[in-house]
Amino acid sequence: MRYSVFAGGKRLRPILTLAAADAIARAAGSSSTVALDLSLPAACAVELIHTYSLIHDDLPAMDNDTLRRGRPTLHVVYGDGVAILAGDGLQAAAFSILATSPDEDDPELARCKLRVAEVISRAAGPGGMVGGQAIDLQAAGQVPGHATTLDREGLQGMHARKTGAIIRASAVAGAVMAGGGEGQIAAIDRFATDIGLAFQIVDDILDVEGSAAELGKTAGKDAAGTKPTYPALFGVNGSRMIAADCIVRARLALDEAGLAGWLAPIADWVVSRRS
Repeated sequence: MRYSVFAGGKRLRPILTLAAADAIARAAGSSSTVALDLSLPAACAVELIHTYSLIHDDLPAMDNDTLRRGRPTLHVVYGDGVAILAGDGLQAAAFSILATSPDEDDPELARCKLRVAEVISRAAGPGGMVGGQAIDLQAAGQVPGHATTLDREGLQGMHARKTGAIIRASAVAGAVMAGGGEGQIAAIDRFATDIGLAFQIVDDILDVEGSAAELGKTAGKDAAGTKPTYPALFGVNGSRMIAADCIVRARLALDEAGLAGWLAPIADWVVSRRS
């Protein structure tokens, strides 16, 4: 295999794209290398979109964070204007990649590329990541006249959009590009839905328990900013139990569809990670 499917937590989304493609290829008894070649542009695209979202999320108008992956955030180094433009450029580049790669004259491949572009654009837009961020701003009291308080259902809905939508799209993109059947794609979507929620719950826990050195970003900002989080609603132990239940459901979705490979180990990593 020419690509390492599991290369570390900082690249979860493209790793999920490649791992989903690998799982589909294994189930079909076909070449994982071919599946990974076909899905690699989508993996790159979702990472560009994720990176753009982090740059914008760190801005003073959003989370106002000064540390990301152990280094000063982009707006701290180059100013707000450059940071906004960098995020905008990364998003545009992502869809350029989706439109042009793989560069093969094949009608079925073209259909898959269009479907993946739609899946990722929906996940990144107002019904997904952008909408979730808007809810987050409201819940944090950053939208004048529109403050809101989230219960468990509201918190889960916010995370399903802000974090979970792109994670789901990442995995689904790999399954589509590898030629997965509708049942397989649906199973991977269910898997990724639970992985996305578990990932965010663990993020909330690490904000409470982790250090800036471990996380590569400022710890304790959620509590300091009175943001709605799982530990705030359910405590750390209760949050861990909810995340563990997500992993059980995610693994069951794979088992029922007969999908093997790297997806299950990724699920286990999501709840054991320290950064």
